Parts: sequence; structure tokens; C-alpha cells
Amino acid sequence: MKFDLHTHHERCGHAQDTIRDYIEAAIAAGLQVIGISDHSPYFGSSEDHAQPAIAMAKSEFPRYIEEVLQLKQAYAGKINVLLGVESDYFPEHVEIYKQEYAKYPFDYIIGSVHLSGGVSIFNRNRWKKLNETEHVEHKEEYYRLIAESARSGMFQILGHIDAMKGFYPAFTDIATPKVDETLKIIGESGVAIEINTSGKTKDVGGWYPSHDILERALHYGVEVTFGSDAHVPSRVADDWEEVQKTLKEIGFQHWVYFENKQKQIVAL
Repeated sequence: MKFDLHTHHERCGHAQDTIRDYIEAAIAAGLQVIGISDHSPYFGSSEDHAQPAIAMAKSEFPRYIEEVLQLKQAYAGKINVLLGVESDYFPEHVEIYKQEYAKYPFDYIIGSVHLSGGVSIFNRNRWKKLNETEHVEHKEEYYRLIAESARSGMFQILGHIDAMKGFYPAFTDIATPKVDETLKIIGESGVAIEINTSGKTKDVGGWYPSHDILERALHYGVEVTFGSDAHVPSRVADDWEEVQKTLKEIGFQHWVYFENKQKQIVAL
């Protein structure tokens, strides 16, 4: 069973091509399951389209849902199209997001922390002029938010849980017990983490999370899934076989995907 649960399309403002293009790419790549999971609108904002280059407008969200469901029917028998969304996690707006998501028949929701301390996790300038103690504080705040998102009950999957290293590879070497504490919480919460292969397109040049974190995730009983985080159709299922092989070598015996928010176990 070959699947990819993390894909985007043109609505978010920073990805290319249509949902249908990603489905066709998935079929060409030999997938049996493709998840569509574009960026959620900023539901906590008073604006309809708060961040045009980052996420879709609130008014566009129902059309996104409708299109995915229509394509699910159109491709039935060829590939299983799943309805997902990559949701930002903002603690102050949890209830607003829950209310919006409850309106729709999602197969899964990916919870991702993109802002920590009010700054993008991908902003390399945040690290300038910080001393060693402040480096640790920034990393711990990021993992505090991830742990909180795991406990929120909003998500089936947590997105790219060490993506802060994307444009700052030294992030990996900042030592703190907060990473293990967070993995333990994720394991206890029953939420899966994704192996997200889009890190190879960033300065860090590798997957999210690192192999070291995956080894510790196994120790804490954390479930894993696959997401290319494709923003162009050609990246659908990127490195899928390599990820499968790596997980086996680490000691995982299965990975998962979600349908109707129910965990589906797939042997490695």
C-alpha cells in the first residue's frame, strides 16, 4: 500500500497546479491513496484572506472541500482520494478552528506549528545574536507548542516536527530534554507524526524529522506516516521507498494513514 498524505495546490498561493494534477501524479507514481491537505485559512483573523501567499481565503475553504469530494468520486476505483487539511496551530484560536473543521467530513487533519514566539519557524534571522541559553529557549518554545498541539485533540497527524531546522541546520544540535518530553506526549496522545521529505528542498537538505528523532519516536510508541509536502506535482511520493527502507532499518514494523479519522495500519 503506497500513500502520500501531505500535498498542496494553487489555492494556498505558494504551490503550483490543481488538485487534479496532484491526483494524476499520484496515479503515475503508483499510489493507492493520495491525501489532499492544503493550508487552512487564517480562521482567527477578521480578514477573509489574511495571508494570500501562505494560505487560502476563508471564503475559498468550502470550495476546496467541495472540489476534493467531487474528485474523490470521479477517481473512485482508480485511487482513493482523501480529504485533509494542513492546519496551523494557534493556541488562542483553537475553538474557532475546531468549529470550522467540524462542518466538514475530513479524513484527517495535519497540525503544524509554523509560528513560534510570533516568528516564522523558517525565519533564519531569528537565530542571529542569540546566546546559547536563548537558543535553547527558542527550541523549547517550539516543542512546547508541538506538545500542546498533540494534546489538543484536533489532529490525527503532526506535521514536520523539526522543521525549524529547515533554514538553520544547527537547530538539530541544540540540546534540550524537551524533544523527548514532547515525543512521550505525542505517543501518549495517539497522534501520528509524518516523515516529511520536503526538508530536502531546504538548506538542511534532509527529511523532517531526523533519523535520531525517529529512533526516539519508536521508543515512545509514536505512530508514523508519510507526507511529501509536495508543492509541485512532481514531488508527490518523493523518496517514498527510501523512507520505507529507513523505517524498517530503525525498527518500525508498520506505518499508518487515516480515513474517516480512523487509523489504517500498513505493514512496512
